[in-house]
Amino acid sequence: MPSVRTSSVPSPGRTARAPLTRNPAAAVVLGAVLTAGLALGGCEYTYDDGRNFSGAAEAGQTVAPAPVFTRDPLQREPVSEAELGAWVARTLPETGDPMVHAAAGLLAAGEIRTETTAVMGTGTYALALTCRSQRRVTFTVKSDSLTLVDLGLRCGVNRENVIYLSAETALSIKVESRTAANYAYRLRRL
Repeated sequence: MPSVRTSSVPSPGRTARAPLTRNPAAAVVLGAVLTAGLALGGCEYTYDDGRNFSGAAEAGQTVAPAPVFTRDPLQREPVSEAELGAWVARTLPETGDPMVHAAAGLLAAGEIRTETTAVMGTGTYALALTCRSQRRVTFTVKSDSLTLVDLGLRCGVNRENVIYLSAETALSIKVESRTAANYAYRLRRL
């Protein structure tokens, strides 16, 4: 049978819980902390090291020079034989270093072209490569005993490789493409 409580007085041996009361001082402190957090949350720290960046930008000065080798993503269609010289002059700028070997040409789809340089002396050389096509062009440069460069170059991007020859040797340069392409390279002594 269910029992019914008739009084709200605790039984002997048990203590009654004190009712929950609010501490007004704690509420004020909590409110002050929340307000300060929200106010400081939007602050920004700045540091003045004495440099004036806005003056250089307003004067039109550049911080770093423009790169010599740039991308040409919108113009990837090969140029004709008549326009080849102008394209090479734009794409591979002249430097002050003496040029040892250079070549440029037009490849048909699937064509492989191999060229051989004259015997080159011991030393350090820079090989600049470029192409113009919808697809990659593969450049392979070999000495008598080593493959020095084996690169599938994305057209529109120029590449320069540094090559060290420890003995006198002639280099074999192979260029191949799956689609019609222009290619150019320059080998110069450093």
